[in-house]
Amino acid sequence: MSKNFASAQIEISVPFFDIDLMEIVWHGHYLKYFELARCAVLDKIDYDYMQMRESGYTWPVYDLHIRYAHPARFGQRLVISADIVEWKNYLKIKYQINDKQSGRRLTKGYTQQVAVSIEGNAMCYESPDILRQKLKLPKS
Repeated sequence: MSKNFASAQIEISVPFFDIDLMEIVWHGHYLKYFELARCAVLDKIDYDYMQMRESGYTWPVYDLHIRYAHPARFGQRLVISADIVEWKNYLKIKYQINDKQSGRRLTKGYTQQVAVSIEGNAMCYESPDILRQKLKLPKS
């Protein structure tokens, strides 16, 4: 499945407390930026973390990939996009961070999350029907 099922974009300005001694964003903070965009795309499909829990599932990240092309710096305006690209057996979200002014890609990556039933604390081998409903997909 290569199409985008839902997309969202956010903008942030790099805060001073995210930079390191080399005066660039410390690599771990990019995950925080991914998370902000992930929350935006989950809000867009009306299935945020509280709604996930209320539906009986948690969705922990079990795989993460990130590629750094160019560093972000203090005060730089960033555009972070999140696209849901797979959902059947797990939820895969691709991310891209671009410089707002030039459009230059700085970082890209993805996360994969799997549904875990709260009741039995068991991993689901298929995404639950609630995700299909939130993505407005036809019943299988």
